[in-house]
Amino acid sequence: MERIPHRELRNNSAEILRRVARGESFEITNHGEVVAVIEPPQARLALEIVRPATRRGGWRDLKPVKRDGPSTQEILDELREDRI
Repeated sequence: MERIPHRELRNNSAEILRRVARGESFEITNHGEVVAVIEPPQARLALEIVRPATRRGGWRDLKPVKRDGPSTQEILDELREDRI
């Protein structure tokens, strides 16, 4: 993988992208530190599905939570009184 400074990418972006389309990959640096990698889409890692997603229940199945003490609205009202 070739390493190029971001300035070269900016100045020669059309040529760099043509090379990427042909299968090359580039590490882009900024002040000598690698900040990005440009590679063809087919070069990405293929993620394997370990197990399919399952859906159990939904929002309607959630039971309401019972709390003792002031309601959320009462707490907010009390906090806002300090700013008035």
